[in-house]
Order: sequence, then C-alpha cells, then structure tokens
Amino acid sequence: MHARIRKIRIRLRWNRLQFHRFRNDERGIQLVEAAIVLPIFLLLFGATAEFGRFFYEYTTLAKAARVGTRYLITAQVKTSEDAIAKNIVVYGNPTGTGSPLLTGLSTSNIVITRTGGTSVLPQLIKVEVTGYKHEPIFDLGLLTKTPGLSLNVDVKPSVTMRYLLTQPPPIE
Repeated sequence: MHARIRKIRIRLRWNRLQFHRFRNDERGIQLVEAAIVLPIFLLLFGATAEFGRFFYEYTTLAKAARVGTRYLITAQVKTSEDAIAKNIVVYGNPTGTGSPLLTGLSTSNIVITRTGGTSVLPQLIKVEVTGYKHEPIFDLGLLTKTPGLSLNVDVKPSVTMRYLLTQPPPIE
C-alpha cells in the first residue's frame, strides 16, 4: 500500500470518528485543569494544617515544661514539690484542677531528673515530657495502611536549668 493512499484512509477514518471538531474547541479546559490542581492544593492544605497542629502541641508542651522547671529551680528538693511541678506542667496550676493543657496529657507523662551535686542540692534539673503522641487529623499511614507514613509521632520536649538555691535546706 502506498503511503499516499494510507494517509487518505487515515484522514477518512479520522473524519468518520468526528474527532476533528475537538481540535480547536477549548470548552472544559478549566475543568480539566481544576481536576489536576485541586488534589495538590488539598494535600498542601492538609500538610500545613497538620504541621501547625504539631507545632502548637510542641510549643505548648515546651512552655509548660519550662514553667515547671522554673518552679523547681527555686524550690526546696521535696517529693511534694515534684508533684506540684507536674501539676503546673499538665494543668497550668499547682493544685492540678481543671482540664489538662492538651488532650491525653497526664502527670505520668512528666519525668523530673536531678543531676550533679548532692540529693538535696543538685546542679541541674531536667523536666521532660515523654510518651505523649500527636494525634493527626489526616493520618497518611492509616489512610494508605502504610505504618511508615504515619503522622502519629512522639512529642517530647525537655528543659534543663541550673538549680538556683546555693544553700542546703534547713534540717527539720
């Protein structure tokens, strides 16, 4: 078959299918573009929202740990002071009343460590939050059933400060 006859047959088939009318028609192009771009925008929006929530939780816990550490560096070393500091970190008040600063946070998540010096006069005090998990709204690991993509990560800030009292407590 000659190339010229083949071209004519292809053109006739093309005309029979009536695809030629779509060549210069631009109606619906915006709909196609929106269908391509919209999922990308939704993914970016979800990622931004999740990062913002994680950042909020981390900074809230870091500030609470800082306040609890500031309380401990000026207090006498007693077990009751540890309980008060844990209440300050979790509830924002020394009595432990009200609801926690973040949902799912409890005093068992707070670890207080004293290092250096003696037991009644340590050099450093460290308050850290352990075992608190960020609960994402859009969990990619759960949606795709891939644990490696999970956004359910530990939020574990810690604060270390120098103990300010330089004299041992009075003997009772």
